[in-house]
Amino acid sequence: MTNRLDRIQGGFWGLLVGDALGVPYEFNGPEVLPPTEEIEFIPPEGFWRTYPSIPPGTWSDDGAQALALLDSLLVKDKMDAEDFAGRLLRWYEEGLWAVDGHVFDVGIQTAESLQAFRSGTPAEKAGWVRPDGKGNGSLMRVLPLALWHRGTDEELVADAHLQSVVTHAHPTNQACCALYCLWARRILEGMKTEEAYGESVNRLRSIYRGHREHLRELEETVRPDEEPVSQGGGYVVETLNSVRLAMREYSYEGVVKAAIRLGEDTDTNAAIAGGLAGIRDGASSIPKRWLGQLRGKEQARQLLNQLLERVH
Repeated sequence: MTNRLDRIQGGFWGLLVGDALGVPYEFNGPEVLPPTEEIEFIPPEGFWRTYPSIPPGTWSDDGAQALALLDSLLVKDKMDAEDFAGRLLRWYEEGLWAVDGHVFDVGIQTAESLQAFRSGTPAEKAGWVRPDGKGNGSLMRVLPLALWHRGTDEELVADAHLQSVVTHAHPTNQACCALYCLWARRILEGMKTEEAYGESVNRLRSIYRGHREHLRELEETVRPDEEPVSQGGGYVVETLNSVRLAMREYSYEGVVKAAIRLGEDTDTNAAIAGGLAGIRDGASSIPKRWLGQLRGKEQARQLLNQLLERVH
């Protein structure tokens, strides 16, 4: 049990630290990023931070939305799309779960979906505002669902779909969120990374047997058996591939730095990969210098403590 609790804490902090570490480097190609050994919360002298007014160690929309999801799960004790959408709207408009209450980054589709929800569109339909939108905005925040969930794999997949449709309803997005959650669950159980991934792919295929559209997206769009290729972009399948590549590193620090070194959507790639690496390696694997510099810890720790009480 102690090991499982350590893994849960590792996933929680791993996501937030990875997000914060990637923030200063966002939207840069790998050719202009610092070398791996110089990637820190405070970039080396001469590198122009993406958000120069944001203090180092601040998580972005990835971390805030993940905390909003966990908050909703803990309060409602289920995946409630309307409640979750309401908390996302409070993040967007009021800074709920954002460090200092300051929202400085939001995806276009997420913003449009939340505006639709505010105007009366049901939460489960808000994510269709861009029917072909396949950004990574729902994948980046889904990890708390896997940490919190105690249901069957089928129930976990259904809830992963439900949290996605609030902002990103395309079946490709739903499938990526479901696969990631199954992968996280198996790593949480102690399975090795590659074995956990392969097992999750097979399990999702089995679950999707009666869901033709989702199965088609898994096989023809996600293509989970192919060698991952990524240039760090925000397309949800490319993001999943970024995580697969980064997770080949043997330490938490190696994983998040590898995710950032891909360039472009550095904070999201590092958040998603960092969450998995934190589960794999435990909370003690996250460098103390980064945890020490992470802003908003006391705010986030309140949610973590509630989660640990629930799963203990």
